[in-house]
Amino acid sequence: MPYVDRLNRVCGFLDIEEKENSCRFQRRYFILDTQGNALLWYMDNPQNLPSGASFVGSLKLTYISKVSEATAKQKPKTEFCFVINAVSRRYFLQANDVTDMRDWVAALNKASKITVPKPGPAPPRSDVTAVISDTQGGKRQQAYKTEIIGGVVVHTPIQDGGFRNYDSYNGNEDGRERKGNRPGVLRCGYCVKQGNVRKSWKRRFFTLDDNTVSYYKSEMVRSQILFFFFCISCLSLV
Repeated sequence: MPYVDRLNRVCGFLDIEEKENSCRFQRRYFILDTQGNALLWYMDNPQNLPSGASFVGSLKLTYISKVSEATAKQKPKTEFCFVINAVSRRYFLQANDVTDMRDWVAALNKASKITVPKPGPAPPRSDVTAVISDTQGGKRQQAYKTEIIGGVVVHTPIQDGGFRNYDSYNGNEDGRERKGNRPGVLRCGYCVKQGNVRKSWKRRFFTLDDNTVSYYKSEMVRSQILFFFFCISCLSLV
């Protein structure tokens, strides 16, 4: 069963199917590093490896949506197997026994649990703040209104009523929001949203531009969609 090391990390040996659906499991040493926001696995216990030996696999905890015991349909011939559902794929791991499996499932779910803070009292709708923004001719003052919508702080300029900035408790995967790196994108990063039918919270990749807020299952999915429409547009020009 897993143990806790001196750095308060959950550690232990597990077998992992490193290539999905290969049915070939490899023995690896796992470290659940909540401070580093990652699940790491090594060829062996790092204490037995040469100094400076790196991990052979990793998974960010923010990418994990659910950890559960594998069903007989998923892995009929693998005992004490559990599955990690991540953004891009599923990771199947085999524990030493049923207690070991359940301890790992509980530890991983606890480490990757999405906690949504209770929204505080909303500021008065007449709350107006003056901010300084750069212009080509110097600096000017701009007034905007602050509101809390679904637990997200939204600053709305009074002049045009459009979104110009936002913050969330989650931001991107390292806990901070970042500016969009493409023209027209004001902000992008990982946030959490609540489902309309199933009231569970899921991590999604959000983008904010001048007119809309969009979200995708992951940043990779967004890139694939943009590439698809780029190819379509190129074909239409031929």
